[in-house]
Amino acid sequence: MRLRVATCPHLFRSHPNLSDEVNRNIVQSEIEGGVFLNDLPPATVLEIQTQHHCYQVVLLSDNHALISGHPQYCPKPIRVAIAGSTWGGSMLKRRFVGRGMHLEFCHPEYQTPIVTSPIQEIREPQGVQTSFDCFSSIPK
Repeated sequence: MRLRVATCPHLFRSHPNLSDEVNRNIVQSEIEGGVFLNDLPPATVLEIQTQHHCYQVVLLSDNHALISGHPQYCPKPIRVAIAGSTWGGSMLKRRFVGRGMHLEFCHPEYQTPIVTSPIQEIREPQGVQTSFDCFSSIPK
């Protein structure tokens, strides 16, 4: 299955109640591309290459996922809640993983969300078979 890049039937138009910076960021996220997690079925595997690490994400239900790829926060798969992506500030594009943006997820062992370095690439690895059995030791 080829990863579908998020598209909108109507491109975003600048909103007069948003700042130029916010409007610019929203338009830039459409240009850079990304994926809305709600459009993907559970058990979808994503590789998210950031500036500093390559994460493997296995989507579960709702906003939960198993994530690994960071030597400190997730050296082995751990269940997290993916909030979405930010532009490095407090504005969040919910349930969206976008190039040029920072992935934000809630880790069960940390009070504040984990925010990655900028996302460079998002791909669905070919030929990856994911079984929930291999994650049976992950706490729910």
